[in-house]
Amino acid sequence: MQIRDLPYPDPGIPDARSGPRFLLWLGRSQLGGQIKAVCWGLLHFTGIAGLSVGAGLAVQAVIDRSGGRLAFAGGFIALCGAAIAIGDTMLHRTAVTNWITAAARVQQLLARKTAQLGAALTRRVAAGEVVAVSTGDVEKIGWFVEALSRFLAAVIAIVLICIGLLLYLPELGTLVAVGVPVLAVAVLPLLPRAAQRADVQREKAGKATELASDTVAGLRVLRGIGGEELFLGRYRAASQEVRKAAVRSARMWSLISAIQVLLPGIMLISVIWYGARLVLDGRIEVGGLVTVYSAVTLLLFPLRHFEEIAMAYSFSRPSAKRAARVLSLERTAFEDERGGLDDARPTGELYDPATGLRAPSGLLTAVVCGDPDAAGRLAERLGGHAADEEKSASVLLGGVALDDLPLDAARASVLVQDKDPVLLSGTLTELLDIPASGAVDPEKALAAAQCGDVLDALIQASVDGSGDPMRSRITERGRSLSGGQRQRLALARSLVTDPEVLVLDEPTSAVDSHTEARIAQSVKELRAGRTTVVFASSPLLLDHADRVVFIHEGQVSAVGLHRELVRDDPGYRAVVTRETEDEQSETETTAGQKQIMTPASARAREEIEESA
Repeated sequence: MQIRDLPYPDPGIPDARSGPRFLLWLGRSQLGGQIKAVCWGLLHFTGIAGLSVGAGLAVQAVIDRSGGRLAFAGGFIALCGAAIAIGDTMLHRTAVTNWITAAARVQQLLARKTAQLGAALTRRVAAGEVVAVSTGDVEKIGWFVEALSRFLAAVIAIVLICIGLLLYLPELGTLVAVGVPVLAVAVLPLLPRAAQRADVQREKAGKATELASDTVAGLRVLRGIGGEELFLGRYRAASQEVRKAAVRSARMWSLISAIQVLLPGIMLISVIWYGARLVLDGRIEVGGLVTVYSAVTLLLFPLRHFEEIAMAYSFSRPSAKRAARVLSLERTAFEDERGGLDDARPTGELYDPATGLRAPSGLLTAVVCGDPDAAGRLAERLGGHAADEEKSASVLLGGVALDDLPLDAARASVLVQDKDPVLLSGTLTELLDIPASGAVDPEKALAAAQCGDVLDALIQASVDGSGDPMRSRITERGRSLSGGQRQRLALARSLVTDPEVLVLDEPTSAVDSHTEARIAQSVKELRAGRTTVVFASSPLLLDHADRVVFIHEGQVSAVGLHRELVRDDPGYRAVVTRETEDEQSETETTAGQKQIMTPASARAREEIEESA
């Protein structure tokens, strides 16, 4: 795979059981690129090792006054220089290609998982963590993949050099062969602590990124209540924690670097001292000493890759762990005797076995739930986005389990709009240019969502002077619009899609009561003949529903019309009217007194009339 061939036709199925397993899978997936990098690295390091041999031959030729051998040594050194240049260039090229292609593979995997999970992703994983994985973590994972091939080439080169020195000069080769492994493993006891400090740094950085993301997302609201300084102070404190953690991590890595300089220096001095004794004793030649000295000096270069691979793994392991956590998220799947279905889209009643909720086909069903979090989880389950910890049976649409459907068919059959929908940047035309049935055009959807003032605002904000709101640009996440305007545009987008079942979670919580009543009536008319489920507690919206379902403690408690349930069900009345327990008791007492006093009052009235 070359950079020009990106993106991958299929990034593959990752092993997301853990961070190390994900890194191993990623390395195996790019085995061809890794082998190329190792080969070019061997050429590079072989050229470096050859310089020491050429230097020794040249020195010995000068001592022996042999012009032929000196010329041979010069040619050999020139050949080694060419090998170094070609090997280093191609190694860098191949290694960087491995880095970029690995990062691209991870990004494609994350994008695919995001498309599969949709809005449920940010409910299971914090938004700041998703941002950290898709940006900084991807680069660190690519760094490890790139460093791995150069490390393997360095290991092979070091082994070959040590074997060559043992065969060339056993006296000094033995010292080098023993000392190099000691140098390679000397810092291993420090790596767990360095990795631990790096994990702490990455964790704090992820929390700071999450805090920054939340602060920016809520900046409009924070300014309205004067709370931006409070959150900015929290971010300053979080960033200082990141700085302190980074300094502690850097101290440990500086200690590792110091050891990597100190120990090779000690070994180099030992080789020179012992080699000089051997030369004085006449046991080796001066050229042999120069060769060994040069080889030991040049060995320090491939030894640096041991430190680099340790740093790359320490930084990439937590990044890979976070990426694996995101990639391991799956839709709940409950297979039955059918063994899966084709791409046909089922129709009919929507039924949730866990709560007993039924939404008849073609009707507007309102769901009232006293717990907003429970309502959000139920909305997710109705769309096949059940949380990992939920092991309840799949929701049925027309008797067919959503988890048995192909993903595309399930998404097209049931669309869930959560209470905080996201608007992507672009023009209004691009926002509404989405897969849809074609039965609802954007103008009807915008009218049903009561977006008239939104269109006026977009015309005023238009910079091209066209006066066409459909060509006006919407800023990132619709930050230039109010919360109610964003909510209505998101509702219009959902109406344009026109799915078989549309699930809306508090679609009018940010609009005024007059607009809310008009939206309820318009949506009911536009969705006539389609199944619509609305999670709400507003009486204005509930009064337009064909049927209302009251969920209490995770089960259906009552079903009926809004006015009937308000009159007959105290629990429903308490949720919808926001009655406290004392107010509810007072209401029940007053109602009971009226029932008791009414006959007595009638008799008293009759006695008074008879006396008169």
